[in-house]
Amino acid sequence: MYANLKTRYTYEGVPHSEYPRPTMRRDSYLTLNGEWDFAIALEGEEPIYDKRIVVPFAPESMASGIGEVYDEKYVRWYRREVVLSPDFDKGRVILHLGSVDQRATIYLNGEVVCEHVGGYMPFEVDISDYLSEKNILEVKAVDILSDYIEPYGKQRVDRGGMWYTPVSGIWGSVWLESVPSRYISSLKVNMLEGGVSIEVGGVESGEILLTTPDGVEKYEVIGGKCDISIPTPRLWSPSDPYLYRYEVVSDEDRVQSYFAIRHIEIKEIGGVPRITLNGEPIFFHAVLDQGYYSDGIYTPVDLQAYTDDIEYIKSLGFNTIRKHIKVEPEYFYYECDRLGMIVWQDMVNNGKYSFFKDTVLPTIGFLGKNDKNLHPDKKSREAFVRTMLETISLLDKHPSVCYYTIFNEGWGQFDSQSAYTLVKSIEKTRIIDTTSGWYRCGDSDVDSRHIYFRKLKIKPSTKPVVISEFGGIVYSVEGHVYNLDKSYGYGKVKSREEFVEKLRALYIDEVLPLIKKGLCATVYTQLSDIEDEINGLITYDREVKKIYPKEFEDISRMLYQEIRG
Repeated sequence: MYANLKTRYTYEGVPHSEYPRPTMRRDSYLTLNGEWDFAIALEGEEPIYDKRIVVPFAPESMASGIGEVYDEKYVRWYRREVVLSPDFDKGRVILHLGSVDQRATIYLNGEVVCEHVGGYMPFEVDISDYLSEKNILEVKAVDILSDYIEPYGKQRVDRGGMWYTPVSGIWGSVWLESVPSRYISSLKVNMLEGGVSIEVGGVESGEILLTTPDGVEKYEVIGGKCDISIPTPRLWSPSDPYLYRYEVVSDEDRVQSYFAIRHIEIKEIGGVPRITLNGEPIFFHAVLDQGYYSDGIYTPVDLQAYTDDIEYIKSLGFNTIRKHIKVEPEYFYYECDRLGMIVWQDMVNNGKYSFFKDTVLPTIGFLGKNDKNLHPDKKSREAFVRTMLETISLLDKHPSVCYYTIFNEGWGQFDSQSAYTLVKSIEKTRIIDTTSGWYRCGDSDVDSRHIYFRKLKIKPSTKPVVISEFGGIVYSVEGHVYNLDKSYGYGKVKSREEFVEKLRALYIDEVLPLIKKGLCATVYTQLSDIEDEINGLITYDREVKKIYPKEFEDISRMLYQEIRG
């Protein structure tokens, strides 16, 4: 029996009306979120638009106004009229779709304008040549939870335990912008000694206006590149998340963006390998965050929910989120950039999960040494690698993202050495955790362990040691539980006071003593309850906090003091 848990979040008018791409802002922005016509039909059937759905919420969610049970047999169809005012069109009109799970076909006035595969990556298409005075936009979404198409993470038709309600169709913002015929198509920031180099896509010339404490500095764009000198930079960190704001101007196009400067390295300090941020050892004091919401599932009803989650765990003293097996809309990462929350980003898992092979055997100590031939299906492997590279490209511009996890707990793991080599060839500014949990078969920047059923212990290592999952204490808050019949987690308590006592003891008695022995990070499971899982620091509906800053911030201070010696 399931409860209809709603969060406190609401919206007026149109949901998620904030500009959805903070790293490239223009003044031409038109949101297409809100009510659309909606239909489900078998493949090949004509859709009958007999329902209304609220975009950007998946049809399985309460927030969508549909709340239907997922069924892979049916195609999801969306339709709405789009009328553009004459002053909106600057020459070209670009349609953006944040996330459409899993395979999307976009129609404008009956013509196919775009096809896209992958439910986590935003995509865009120039629709200028298809526009008329009045326009009918349609989106066809097919989702069969196939790892041939794309990794789909923890979604399961037979949800329960650590598997969650699947989503389908549109779950990210849909929007339009208009640009001149020659426009700025991309921005990429590269760190240099004494400054940065910005690559400007789509144009060859222009200027960059950098905002500094002393005013605005102008730099010339030549051949699509611009070098900016910052000999004594203000470095980004959780305690000082400083962002350099700038504007790129080229002919008739203007784009606002930002960058930050920070340095992540591995050094030996006091005889043990440590991860350093801006030259100083840092303890990654993290929580696991899977990005699920009781009424919107993959999508919060209001973007303020991202901010509130970040600020809540920051108030407890945490400095890191491990974004687990999901890629969020860019607005989430912007809030982490702005607020000073480090992100460890997981790649979305792929392949078939085996409870015996992927959980039982490693838990009792049987750890494989060679994964080159595991999960050998070629299409599945290709889908994972494609999504991994797209994730890295998407998040490259976000300074808060300091760490990537490639494979988690053996699930879908294959040829981890090749995966590590590929990622290291393109990623120079982040830590790479090749195999989080177990099955350490290839190179990795860290020694990454998951510990749930025993006391925390670590062994000396030539790499920084991270406990990338632990905890998971179950505390059920009456009236704020999704599954009224079953619960999932690791060790139950009966009261909030007992929860606080057990959580504090876990850090004081087990985490703190390991820092001097080389422990560099811990990731507590988890930020919020999710469906059957009631092991969060806050309930699934975000209504009840199970622990408050005054009860935990002293623990956080002790961890940071210990890492500094």
